[in-house]
Amino acid sequence: MKDKFYNYILELQDTITSKLASVDGKATFQEDLWERPEGGGGRTRVIENGTVFEKGGVNVSAVHGELPESMQQYFGVKDANFFACGLSLVLHPTNPMVPTVHANWRYFEMYDQQGHIVDSWFGGGQDLTPYYLFSEDATHFHEVCKMACDKHHPAFYELYKKKCDTYFWNAHRNEARGIGGLFFDYCKATEEFSMEDWYNYVTEVGNSFLECYVPIVEKRKNLPYTDANRTWQEIRRGRYVEFNLVHDKGTLFGLKTNGRIESILMSLPPHVQWVYDHHPKKGSDEEKLLDVLKNPIDWIEL
Repeated sequence: MKDKFYNYILELQDTITSKLASVDGKATFQEDLWERPEGGGGRTRVIENGTVFEKGGVNVSAVHGELPESMQQYFGVKDANFFACGLSLVLHPTNPMVPTVHANWRYFEMYDQQGHIVDSWFGGGQDLTPYYLFSEDATHFHEVCKMACDKHHPAFYELYKKKCDTYFWNAHRNEARGIGGLFFDYCKATEEFSMEDWYNYVTEVGNSFLECYVPIVEKRKNLPYTDANRTWQEIRRGRYVEFNLVHDKGTLFGLKTNGRIESILMSLPPHVQWVYDHHPKKGSDEEKLLDVLKNPIDWIEL
């Protein structure tokens, strides 16, 4: 399974980076191959200073070795080894009318001292972080997510949409990072769903990503914007940074397993502001976004 999924994410990385470079029309992805001293490595691809994308990355990694002490305590195991692979992407557009997007699809195995698999699971998802809210864009993103889920289980969309709303919550700000999408983790074999079934589901979601996001980019990338719009975008990017460094499990896992720092922190935007006690004007588009981020919305029903 680990070889099958790793080959899938390598191909998906090629597909996504090729399409995004075409959408940008100017910048291309810079590729870095790296190795982890304890075992494994990755293929990082970063795009910067493009016509559409100010900064973004589409990264693949596959790492293995002894599970660090802190992670053994987290999982409640001793003397365990692991293998983890995944594709993680974040795209920060220049135009504030185009939302930031994040996605991740991953697979994890844990072994005993004899090398036998003692646990394995899939995880991942995709979510949207707009700076100016276009309801039809949010609905489109969620509709594509729902179509991918419905092919595998009628309960998946509602379940993983709620998990996404819960996970991407900046508790210290009491607001969502964005307008959600899907989030699933610890997807293990059951009587109802085999690991092969989970593989088929996770790859279905991965294959849906470009349809989720690219139509929104194409629709919004040429909209006019002002310096004030950019300032708001940079303030909101600050909240994005806060979530990634304080709450995000993937970031923390990478830091605790001696992952490649440049690849882990690729998700951070290039220009960010923290303005003291900032509040948008009453009735403004900026305030409308904040109102939405206070309570999750059923975008399909809307």
